[in-house]
Amino acid sequence: MNLINVLNTRYATKSFDPNKTISDKTLTEIKALLQLSPSSVNVQPWHFLMVSSPEAKQKIINATAGGYSFNEEKIRNASHVIVMCGKTELPEDYLLHLLDLEDEEGRYLKSEFKEQNHMARSFFVNLHKNELKDLPHWIEKQVYLNMGALLLGAAVLGVDALPMEGLDFSILNDEFGLNEKGLNAVTVVALGYKTEDDFNSALPKVRRPLNEVVTEL
Repeated sequence: MNLINVLNTRYATKSFDPNKTISDKTLTEIKALLQLSPSSVNVQPWHFLMVSSPEAKQKIINATAGGYSFNEEKIRNASHVIVMCGKTELPEDYLLHLLDLEDEEGRYLKSEFKEQNHMARSFFVNLHKNELKDLPHWIEKQVYLNMGALLLGAAVLGVDALPMEGLDFSILNDEFGLNEKGLNAVTVVALGYKTEDDFNSALPKVRRPLNEVVTEL
């Protein structure tokens, strides 16, 4: 695999072939991308809806109302559409659940290490909740971190992708009853395979010059 080639050829797909479906093997790898993504203090404040049925896709399409109809066909023709959700709260029982999972996998050789890690994670969660008062935004940052891993990983797997913010997320929350589940839709990613006439695939990738982006010291 040539990473630079993958980065140069990955793009925001504007037209999906409705006759091409992602294989079960590739879907397993995509699920691994979602599960194994990094997050701040390993807080993993997310849940994902992997949508493929016409009925479930229609719920996402319903959220294109109010000026977002340009995304309707992309959602309908994609093989799968992932609704990326963030948790609305990070209560103590959830943090303890994470701690127990880590303990079961052998991350803590001593009990004091487990206690120290819980204190550290709780510090950052409470910092954003009580002092900075930006916990929802901090959670969204983690979801976008996950999306970055998903987009790059999908490109490595040869799967085309389109991240979308052009939806009414309040409608999307209602369609799937997300708020009642302690979740909030953050963004949506359509996955599949491009059509041959997708105009965006033929356009050159334009990024700022490297010397404007990276400073070596």
